Amino acid sequence: MSQRRQFTLNTEPHVAEIGSTELRFLPEVMGAQFLDAYEDLQQTQKQLGVDMNDLAGVDPENLRSIVRSLRVFLARLMLPESAEVFARWDVIKGGKVVESFGTPEEAADHAEGLKGATVADAGMQLPDRVLVELLEWAVELYGGGQRPTGLSGGSATASPPPGTRGRAVSPSKASTRARGR
Repeated sequence: MSQRRQFTLNTEPHVAEIGSTELRFLPEVMGAQFLDAYEDLQQTQKQLGVDMNDLAGVDPENLRSIVRSLRVFLARLMLPESAEVFARWDVIKGGKVVESFGTPEEAADHAEGLKGATVADAGMQLPDRVLVELLEWAVELYGGGQRPTGLSGGSATASPPPGTRGRAVSPSKASTRARGR
């Protein structure tokens, strides 16, 4: 007997409200889009030698680099209009914006070719706690609620199906009253 199943794709963008600003995220990510962006974020952390679970004693410039990479990661999951507001680096020459870019590296490369040009962070400035909350939300949306870790044999085993009896002794049966008392 054949089976039929219908699948629904999200078509409405996810919206993060930050103050009066709405950041619109992609309704769905295709293929490895999320994993590629997340891997780039992890590579930056590794290159800088930063453990996100232990930030004590980390060089402030390395922390700035991590925050920039986090903003680029999140922008890759946003609709273009929101990404331009959230993560933008302007190349400035003679006090005027020459061009804007989505990553600081692209802006720096462009500025190198222009004598006297500088790069300015023109993106949305947010407290670190909000950036972390956005990261956790994006992971929940696109990563199934768990940070992707790649292939690992160290994963926990699945819970038994509901209704399966455990092997532990019930406390009520473990100590029974002695007869005759």
